[in-house]
Amino acid sequence: ADKLVEEGAISAEGAGKMADDAYGVVAAAHTELKESMAGPPETGAHEIDRTMSREPKTTLPEDLLRSLNEQLVRVPGGFHVHRKLKPFLEKRREALDGGPVDWAHAEALAFASLLALGVPVRLTGQDTERGTFSQRHLVMHDAVGSEGGAAPLDSPSRAYCPLQNLHSAVSPFELHNSPLSEQACLGFEYGYSVQDTDALVLWEAQFGDFVNSAQVIIDQFLTSGLAKWGQTSRLTLLLPHGYEGSGPEHSSGRLERFLQACAEGNMRVANVTTPAQYFHLLRRQALVSKPRPLVVMTPKSLLRLPAASSTLDELWGGAFQRVIDDPSLPGPREEVKKLVLCSGKVFYDIVAHEEREQARHIAVARVEMLYPFPEGELKELLASYENLELVVWVQEEPRNMGARAFMRRRMAAILPESLHYFYVGRQLRASPGEGYAAAHRKEQSRIVRVALDLEDDRLEPDLSSQRPFL
Repeated sequence: ADKLVEEGAISAEGAGKMADDAYGVVAAAHTELKESMAGPPETGAHEIDRTMSREPKTTLPEDLLRSLNEQLVRVPGGFHVHRKLKPFLEKRREALDGGPVDWAHAEALAFASLLALGVPVRLTGQDTERGTFSQRHLVMHDAVGSEGGAAPLDSPSRAYCPLQNLHSAVSPFELHNSPLSEQACLGFEYGYSVQDTDALVLWEAQFGDFVNSAQVIIDQFLTSGLAKWGQTSRLTLLLPHGYEGSGPEHSSGRLERFLQACAEGNMRVANVTTPAQYFHLLRRQALVSKPRPLVVMTPKSLLRLPAASSTLDELWGGAFQRVIDDPSLPGPREEVKKLVLCSGKVFYDIVAHEEREQARHIAVARVEMLYPFPEGELKELLASYENLELVVWVQEEPRNMGARAFMRRRMAAILPESLHYFYVGRQLRASPGEGYAAAHRKEQSRIVRVALDLEDDRLEPDLSSQRPFL
């Protein structure tokens, strides 16, 4: 203050008044605190609301979805789309006539539908505008400059974001690339989402593995804020996860760490397997009455896998499914003796195996929402196979990672006494992945073959997952 007075920025009287006002605010807060502490002692514990939220409607009119799709592929007059993005936009137009809808397309439609409904959407992350895997392209750049040459990529006047120019939108869409400083970025987005609980705020890691640099924010705020302060949000983490041989630093979003922290209805954890499921999950997260953080293990290789695509019909007429039964059983349900439960990409590895059709005694089902645990849906699934003898949890991750431990304890409570329960996956490992492509392919093949009873499991049996030890 003396320095400011000396420089003539403020007067001595003004500085004194500002100091008195500040001390007055502190004194008033102190007085209020003492009065509250002088009241009667608390006689009961603060209860956390653990009840399930009412399921929101995530469908929308077909004509609205078609209109939003048209707006997403439209560009301003005189704007030159890059030649490599023309097939990208054309594919989205073809979806109106029954063509496939991929993950990025379903995501854009989910965002657009929320903006049209009045829900603000904020998406930030590492290379988020384009997408780590060049799948998103939410911002397009004019390929021709004002003088006929290539346009500079940092020219705002030559960039166009369809989601920020929807005539159907009644809420804003924010999109920002964030630096590789996960703790700072996630801390900011958490604070933003706490202050604006009506907005859908999302942060995406370049690879799910990178979220470990924000572990302090996750532990201190995201997973425990509800229990400590009654504070929660709709903050959604998008963590690319899946074993494709990219090594231990680009394979795992550390699903096990989030599941270990799940308790008292504090958050939601999902690993969905179709664009339609992703579409309904995002809309559900924005519209469900009770705000809670959501952690999504998002795909990498599935982004362009033809088998992992959806249609517009599944978007406007479908709904989110916590558990998905086998959609293509090779035989009648009465022949099924073994139920394979899995989550995420490994489902497609199993069903795409050349000998899958011969395994008529096996059904392969997916757990899409891991927490809150879908107990009712799994009970119905088990009861639907009247001759079932064995349930197996199959995962790509090592035995001490992934959802194995989480599922083992919860399945123990709902499995009928007549059923056996086993695990198929990688052995105990200190590192998430092998780091060698050949070793990865060999291990991945073994997991799939064991799941389909094409070879015996050579790993040491996991005694902790067998019923006598549950």
